[in-house]
Amino acid sequence: MDNVAAAKTVLDAERLTYTENDVAQVAFPNRSGELARVAARLGEANININYAYCGVEPSTNTPLLFFSVAEVGRAAQLLDQTATAAAGR
Repeated sequence: MDNVAAAKTVLDAERLTYTENDVAQVAFPNRSGELARVAARLGEANININYAYCGVEPSTNTPLLFFSVAEVGRAAQLLDQTATAAAGR
């Protein structure tokens, strides 16, 4: 999110309940099976996925995945390695 403070102000003004959590993000190629491949890498490392959501990078339309996991730092490092390997394919 580009402006966290503004988002919080709007949510608070509407009296909406929300939480903030750190997530691990990865950009990946737009190919069949990439979500499964990325999620499998987390599973192989015994990193449980609490939830995930997706989006796109506005300037490039590159697909992005966001994972809520207990070990965000370790997951982010693993996802970076996975993305680097996928880019070389």
